[in-house]
Amino acid sequence: MIQIITRYGNLLLLAMGQTLLLALCGLFFACILGMFFGLLSVLKNKACRIISSIFVDVIRGVPMIVLAYFIYFGVPYCLNNMMGFNFTLTALQAGTVCLALNCGAYMAEIIRAGILSVDSGQMEAARSLGLPYSRAMIRVVLPQAIRTMIPSIINQFIITLKDTSILSVIGVAEMMRQSQQLIANNFRAFETYAIVAVWYYVLVIILTKLFKLLERRLAN
Repeated sequence: MIQIITRYGNLLLLAMGQTLLLALCGLFFACILGMFFGLLSVLKNKACRIISSIFVDVIRGVPMIVLAYFIYFGVPYCLNNMMGFNFTLTALQAGTVCLALNCGAYMAEIIRAGILSVDSGQMEAARSLGLPYSRAMIRVVLPQAIRTMIPSIINQFIITLKDTSILSVIGVAEMMRQSQQLIANNFRAFETYAIVAVWYYVLVIILTKLFKLLERRLAN
């Protein structure tokens, strides 16, 4: 095992960096999607709520591995062969989109629940003071809702980080994909997978501790 770390440690560190980059990019775009569809889900407009519900139900109802294959192979095929476009996606781009969509659906529910957890009187009081709905939501409701969302957002980031391993099926060079390539060279599957499992564990523990520290500071 030590021999594998000594020989291939740099490759695994690069793969860990790719894993973190994927998770961070996926979470960033997921927050944008989640905020958009989460806000749609709490509007009084029924059409907006239906659109949000369709997005959340469809994405959460499709296994992530199927979503990854569809984005990487299906979307370019459809655009190129059916619509005449010259469109391609790299594995990293497709992986980022897949993570953003998958995580975004769950973020939408987290944001919806966070907004609904704020007493409705807060919005009514803001509106009675003359604030329009959008400004009341941004300045009054969302700041209070975000505090309740933080633990769920942290948990979702950890889940997204671990979900990056699924993207090895489309060739994204994250830790799982790199370990498969190393096993093809050294034929030591148990030791290699054990190292990767420990690295994932350590990474998750470190990030969890950092996020809990951030959560405590924001709560003060």
